[in-house]
Amino acid sequence: MRGVVFDGARVEVVDDLEIRDPGPGEVLVAVAAAGLCHSDLSVIDGTIPFPPPVVLGHEGAGVVEAVGAGVVHVAPGDHVALSTIANCGACGECHRGRPTMCRKAIGAPDQPFSRGGKPVYQFAANSSFAERTIVKGVQAVKIPDDIPLTSAALIGCAVVTGVGAALNRAKVDRGDSVVVIGAGGIGLNVLQGARIAGAGVVVAVDANPAKEAVARRFGATHFFRSTEGVREVLPHGVDHAFECVGRVELVREAVELLDRHGQAVLLGMPGAAAEASFVVASMFLDKSILGCRYGSSRPQRDFALYAELYRSGRLLLDELVTATYPVEDFGAAVADAEAGRVARGVLTF
Repeated sequence: MRGVVFDGARVEVVDDLEIRDPGPGEVLVAVAAAGLCHSDLSVIDGTIPFPPPVVLGHEGAGVVEAVGAGVVHVAPGDHVALSTIANCGACGECHRGRPTMCRKAIGAPDQPFSRGGKPVYQFAANSSFAERTIVKGVQAVKIPDDIPLTSAALIGCAVVTGVGAALNRAKVDRGDSVVVIGAGGIGLNVLQGARIAGAGVVVAVDANPAKEAVARRFGATHFFRSTEGVREVLPHGVDHAFECVGRVELVREAVELLDRHGQAVLLGMPGAAAEASFVVASMFLDKSILGCRYGSSRPQRDFALYAELYRSGRLLLDELVTATYPVEDFGAAVADAEAGRVARGVLTF
């Protein structure tokens, strides 16, 4: 079968991948569509260290092909969106409703794939850049059949991370002010999370002026090319600042924008050893800097919520998909993503 494999030096689309049968508690999914996220590119450029060879992709949707023993919540033929959180469901963090903190979900990656008899790693417990993938049952979330799979794929990363950061982690409230630095796939979803929450002033910041129209479509009330313009509309500072680019200088700018009791939420992915700085004295007015993993989500609950918000017209999905590519055109998808020409490019099988 076809898939996108990174061997540690280069990435290529191959057609000789093999995958094992699903074991107990696992689901085999025929992937229909998968979004190209900068996290996949970060594996290729070394920002996210990961053992090769690895099948990339972590934002996908498809149709259940087979289930292992004990899986009862989905069946062959069901449409599913795929989560990257392979949480155990039995530890203290899972029972506290914090599956993104499950220690068993973070660790030695599985190797359900092979090429020429040699094992190949799975990225983010997902590897949706393949015609078929195996996930834990908890990662396969049933969605209505009437949601296009090219749009549903984005629920599994961009939407759950961005909207979840606004609703679950920051807990944006009605009338709050919000600044979103970076209007890419994650930033646009933070914007619509803020809109859904009923935020007041919502400022998008992006160096690319071509992104203003889509940022406003997703919920921005103002748009600036740098954070210098934010004080024009929020002279006292902002309640919530989201850094969605992954640059340490922008982390500092997010912190400096905060009003009293404000919070900066870090979503961008800088290098693994990157360090950011801020003026410590500025934090004593009850300000906070928050990390956020996967939108602090509960996928089995949140994916269903986002699917219903989409069906009611309150959450935008189709508008995120600015280009689709057959998997063979992976190189073109990467070029468009790196050039900022797409909000989200989606690979299809």
